[in-house]
Amino acid sequence: MSIEKSYNGRCFCGAVEFTLSGEPAAMGYCHCESCRHWSAGPVNAFTLWKPEAVQVTRGAESIGTYNKTPRSYRKWCKQCGGHLFTEHPEMGLIDVYAAVISDLAYSPSVHVHYQETRLPIKDGLPKLKDVPSELGGSGISVDE
Repeated sequence: MSIEKSYNGRCFCGAVEFTLSGEPAAMGYCHCESCRHWSAGPVNAFTLWKPEAVQVTRGAESIGTYNKTPRSYRKWCKQCGGHLFTEHPEMGLIDVYAAVISDLAYSPSVHVHYQETRLPIKDGLPKLKDVPSELGGSGISVDE
């Protein structure tokens, strides 16, 4: 009998809490302009999860949504403004920001949208022009 691992996350003020079940489908860094502006940082650390793995356990009524495009539904806490996750319906995945998961050992494996980087990171991980082909991108590698 195996016990499925779970992780806890919350917004900045704690009004919204959630649980993640299992393991993420992927972890990495996104360098796209949208993620940089949304996160107010030069790069965004992401974890991708199947929608059924993400369970809001407190404060669902405090979650706000903004979508600049139909590809990304960005979620935040309406109390503190803390970012939570982004639903990507076309990919069938939810990007839970690595920084809001309290007990996950973050282990990135890829950089996406690296041609847009404002903070070059020489860490030996694959650098992609957009996203992997299995997620609808070109899968084209770019130089570190």
